[in-house]
Amino acid sequence: MTWPINPNRFQSLEQPPAAVDRGRAYHFVWIDGQLAGRMEAGQLRPLTGEDLRWLDLEVEFDHYLGEYEDGRSCFVQRATGSLGPDAVLMDLRGWLGRVDADLFYLAGRSQQISSWDFSHRFCGICGDAMKPHASERARTCACGKYTVYPNLAPSIIVLVVRGNDMLLARNANWPNGMYSTLAGFVEPGESIEQTVHREVFEEVGVRVKNLRYKGSQSWPFPNSLMLGFHADYDSGEFVLQEEEIADAQWFSPDDLPLIPPKTAISRWLIDDFLAGR
Repeated sequence: MTWPINPNRFQSLEQPPAAVDRGRAYHFVWIDGQLAGRMEAGQLRPLTGEDLRWLDLEVEFDHYLGEYEDGRSCFVQRATGSLGPDAVLMDLRGWLGRVDADLFYLAGRSQQISSWDFSHRFCGICGDAMKPHASERARTCACGKYTVYPNLAPSIIVLVVRGNDMLLARNANWPNGMYSTLAGFVEPGESIEQTVHREVFEEVGVRVKNLRYKGSQSWPFPNSLMLGFHADYDSGEFVLQEEEIADAQWFSPDDLPLIPPKTAISRWLIDDFLAGR
């Protein structure tokens, strides 16, 4: 499977270089849960340090992420204040499809780190304020009993196939006509493979076999790490989990419904199956 992500475009680092170029750097600035950016020649991009010089912002959180291609430093910030007419503000889903995939996932990384920092300002054991760890991307408490790292929620996503047909379902909260693969979160004590079997049976009432791991994707809504599989249909008839699944059907490659865009791992799983037929 060909993934639309270049692993060499971003290097995660915990400490900025001694002579960091703040003016050229990308600054992922979050204001009330929305990401600030700028339109340039019709293209959306993050703010740079040069942009920030002209904005009336008060920064309350400033964290180094690493280096994007060509040594461009990247920071995430939470701020308050006014953006002015030359900047735009939208939630992360608004960036999806407006910037290339690598930059979108970097924006997602910034959101997850900002949210993690905000929700771990105090120690869950003694209640005292936590502070940044001296050498790691973590927060720690002076009591010495609690160090917390950015949290991830592992989940599975699976395309179930039966011959040439694909099992696609529509979530009850999605727009009419949109279908995708099945997905769900890993529960404590489960293996990834157990999660695949359980989630498919819970959501649509069928059993699967021959699981084949295909790849993974970070999905920042809010902090998922999605592990993608193909699986073969084994047995059973559709029994839908009504509170979550509005419809599920077998679709042939020649009669597909509206499916997710190419930035989503669900689409990658579908395209990979079609390419291998």
